[in-house]
Amino acid sequence: MTSPALRVNRVHYPVTVLGFGTRLGIWVQGCPLACRGCIARDTWDPLGGGQVSVAELAGLWRQAVRLGADGITVSGGEPLAQPAGLGELLAAVAAVRSELTSQDGVTRHEPRRELDILVYTGYEPEELSAEQQRAIGAADVLITGRFDAAAPTTLIWRGSANQEMVLRTPLGRRRYAAMAGYRPEKAPMQVSIESGRLWLIGVPRVGDLRRFDSGLRGHGIRPSAATWRGGAP
Repeated sequence: MTSPALRVNRVHYPVTVLGFGTRLGIWVQGCPLACRGCIARDTWDPLGGGQVSVAELAGLWRQAVRLGADGITVSGGEPLAQPAGLGELLAAVAAVRSELTSQDGVTRHEPRRELDILVYTGYEPEELSAEQQRAIGAADVLITGRFDAAAPTTLIWRGSANQEMVLRTPLGRRRYAAMAGYRPEKAPMQVSIESGRLWLIGVPRVGDLRRFDSGLRGHGIRPSAATWRGGAP
């Protein structure tokens, strides 16, 4: 019997700009929605990235929690294009969370820390199939809706005004209710360099990528390609 797996573009810890606190970030590979203006076009190809077992991803989650993670964010790509693998992953994440937390929902034997599960999807809730609904059963928070380049927003963690933050559990509501309408002065962004590649993590606003590109060139750095222009990372 084949072990459950997901096709994944990348995994990163720590992520500090896609949800509450410090998080493990998983970007799945493959997106059938292909929203115009998407900054992560390298995640579209369903044959890109690589297969990663749910067991390995759960192990990375366990390690991140022990390093201080407050939660996990699954983005893409489109996570719900792989509903079977996503469901297995979120079930494994929830199992590790149950193992490492006490009955009141906070981490054992260390400072009190809750662990939440946040999933990005370009689908609207009413579009989801029964299988997709089951896949997100363990998610505390969903950020839903296709990216619409013609509808910019300053709402935190969202790329366009049509996207909604859906709070699905008591933990999700407790942790995120105050953030649902929050509009920070600047979009939270994070830069990481891995294997000679520069990753820009977060949800930029209109003009942010142009300023970022200009800033790099001002320091004598000329990117050979950029995912938001359709090039390889």
